[in-house]
Amino acid sequence: MLPTGHLMEARRMLSGYTVPLTPDGKSSLTPPPPWHYAGDCIAVEYWADPAAVAALLPMGLTPDDESEGRTFFWFLDWQFTGSNDEHTDPARYQYREAFILVEARLEGRPVNFCPFIFVDNDAAIARGWIQGYPKKLGSIYQTRSFSAPGAAACPLEPGSRFGASVSSHGERMATARIELREKVMDPAKVFNRPTTIRRYFPSLSASQQGRPAVDELTLSLMDNLTFSDFWTGSAELSIPHVEGEDMDALAPREVGRGFRFGMSYSVSDLPILKDYLA
Repeated sequence: MLPTGHLMEARRMLSGYTVPLTPDGKSSLTPPPPWHYAGDCIAVEYWADPAAVAALLPMGLTPDDESEGRTFFWFLDWQFTGSNDEHTDPARYQYREAFILVEARLEGRPVNFCPFIFVDNDAAIARGWIQGYPKKLGSIYQTRSFSAPGAAACPLEPGSRFGASVSSHGERMATARIELREKVMDPAKVFNRPTTIRRYFPSLSASQQGRPAVDELTLSLMDNLTFSDFWTGSAELSIPHVEGEDMDALAPREVGRGFRFGMSYSVSDLPILKDYLA
């Protein structure tokens, strides 16, 4: 066994933003911030049972009675990079994602809250847990648009149809279809609420299992948020019952508009709105 001084020196020599920590830090699951994202998105507006929405809100968030259960289901095809050209390693850093945002209130202010999210990449799961997104492994697909004309190109124009789906553990969790009708000139009139998330890490020590190690309400802070090619149209959405899952509690009672757009942003900070352990 190494003497105590040498053990402390060895610990200091290990590096990496996340585990696994190594002398060179190359095995770290995700690089340190800032994190940069760009992707194509499909989103469906719908209304869930307001009581089911309220039941999923953490302390400090209250139902938005004016929204009446208004919710958005998002599908995203992402490209990620940190500060070292990670986008040139797409096998590690490209990924797809699907999640739900419900509308709520924080001290009277309109916000979103994310109760469910699926992703197909381990580095994205790590970044999500660090922020508070409750990411689970899933299989996500969505129709892509290509510039070369053809029957499968799905150009951004009226009449183009797009589909998206998310599956987990061999079960289809949600399916969406949209048909484009017109461009949206001001996306801020559609997506204008900040997103809150719950950063929660349990304790495994026998004496601490009733109290989590971390329990916080955080803000998903997006620097330089940019939208492009923002289209809207009709939409369909289904969220079936799946054994062992709760997401169907937010199944649609009414479906509104569908959206297809590009977006980009960066993450460099995580404001803590509430510390539930304080």
